[in-house]
Amino acid sequence: MLRNMFKKTYTKIDTIYRPKAADSDEPSIPQGLWRKCNKCGQPIYVEDVVNNYYVCPKCDGYFRIHAYRRIEMITDEGTFEEWNQEMPFSNPLNFPNYEKKVAAAREKSHLNEAIVTGKAMIEGNPAVIGVCDARFIMSSMGHVVGEKITEAVERATEQKLPVILFACSGGARMQEGIVSLMQMAKTSAALKRHHEAGQLFISVLTDPTTGGVTASFAMLGDIIIAEPHALIGFAGPRVIEQTIGQKLPEGFQRAEFLLEHGFVDMILERKDQKRVIGQILYMHRNHKMTAAELPDGVSDAGTKACAECGVQAERTAWDTVVLSRKANRPTALDYINAVFDEFIEFHGDRYFKDDGAVVGGIALFHGMPVTVIGQQKGKNTKDNIKRNFGMPSPDGYRKALRLMKQAETFGRPVICFVDTPGAFCGLEAEERGQGEAIARNLFEMSDLKVPVLSVVIGEGGSGGALAMAVADEVWMLENAIYSILSPEGFASILYKDSKKAPEAAEVMKVTAADLKKLGLIERIIPEEEPAGTDTLYRIAAAMDQAMTGFFETYLPMSGRELAEHRYQRFRRM
Repeated sequence: MLRNMFKKTYTKIDTIYRPKAADSDEPSIPQGLWRKCNKCGQPIYVEDVVNNYYVCPKCDGYFRIHAYRRIEMITDEGTFEEWNQEMPFSNPLNFPNYEKKVAAAREKSHLNEAIVTGKAMIEGNPAVIGVCDARFIMSSMGHVVGEKITEAVERATEQKLPVILFACSGGARMQEGIVSLMQMAKTSAALKRHHEAGQLFISVLTDPTTGGVTASFAMLGDIIIAEPHALIGFAGPRVIEQTIGQKLPEGFQRAEFLLEHGFVDMILERKDQKRVIGQILYMHRNHKMTAAELPDGVSDAGTKACAECGVQAERTAWDTVVLSRKANRPTALDYINAVFDEFIEFHGDRYFKDDGAVVGGIALFHGMPVTVIGQQKGKNTKDNIKRNFGMPSPDGYRKALRLMKQAETFGRPVICFVDTPGAFCGLEAEERGQGEAIARNLFEMSDLKVPVLSVVIGEGGSGGALAMAVADEVWMLENAIYSILSPEGFASILYKDSKKAPEAAEVMKVTAADLKKLGLIERIIPEEEPAGTDTLYRIAAAMDQAMTGFFETYLPMSGRELAEHRYQRFRRM
């Protein structure tokens, strides 16, 4: 039955490319085989578009997909079970001709309403899915759409299943007035209960996602995915232009704009959606490992030996400072990719920006899902500008905290890689609350109910480093440093001469060996040779073994015990 529905729902690509007249010298093209792309104007072969996930092969323009076709593309064959296919219609405001408009939409789309909901498997993972269909009154959200979404989310909560909603909507349905407005609150409340039950919600934003849908369920995803170039915003572009009397900039309110401004986790092409969503679902299934399921870790004796081995006594503190800053030193992403499997990066703080100086997402550690976050320096001048030389803005700290709280919701351990000369101190950072952002991280990290490990891999500069190092244990690479501020800054303040930085480094006790003796860190990861491309995987192997021992210690502890342990760790200092 579904296959027959799919046959009826091929996406229409506007203006037909007409064949030449019979007496033309050019060959006649059969009607319907070719269409003209309404985005680039080029003739395109319909079958090519269908086989290319309804993306123009000439300009990569995305066409809207009918709900059942989307379901066919995203779910495992034969697994979709539709819910609430038929629901009764009512006209709550007795709006004139509303019945006729709905009847026409039903005839055109072969749908009962503007969304299809149900349960399916995606890459072998169960999920509840809802797909909006723009053919039905622009998939505006009336009371039936709100009811279908709410009931699907409620059933997902009861059955402990993730929810995936594909948004494509003009917003609230005008013909239902305030009743439509209430659906924003109703769907959001259902998703709040689903969240509190510890279940995953993935929101996929397609073209267009606007109005009351954007201001409710569409932007509430634990993970928010957007299709390339999709129009996403609260007020439509025409409304904004008419209100402010200005022409909007190119790309405004497009998916790429939202990614840059921190509102979506990723932009995902259609051809990759089933695979990546399936991977995310798999990593959010009940994969909480016990210590016994992990490979053999490091014993206490091994910890003590590892902590002291390889430390070069003849190296000065300033030598270590220089090594910690070397351009070829591996970055957070290098260690993330070397230690963990299947890393999926998430973006944005959900408030203002995606900060390139902080990277984070989910990955697997010997099959166990973990959240990994790192302060990221660049590999060259261009990359360093993008990464702001590893100096996070408030947006970066808020992104890190968002990912940590997400990890807490789903019971994932958190691993942070610290490498920053310090938090960015520019004008815009102060305007957006740099101090508050760092303080908020310290406040929230102290009480996270999952294991937290922080590893200083390069520079650990001041509060900018501490904002990602309130952990159950803090480790340092042998040639890393961790300090209240840079030796140059210390020398300028106390010695009135920044050239005395080498002497300052000595008295500041910034090296791993110094901090281990002071009891401020728990482990030193040895560098038999200074960290670089050639030694990355040896260091990663040592980290892997040590992390296994860490998880053996902390995974059996309850959330309350972890928070208390973390509190007492800092209380002793």
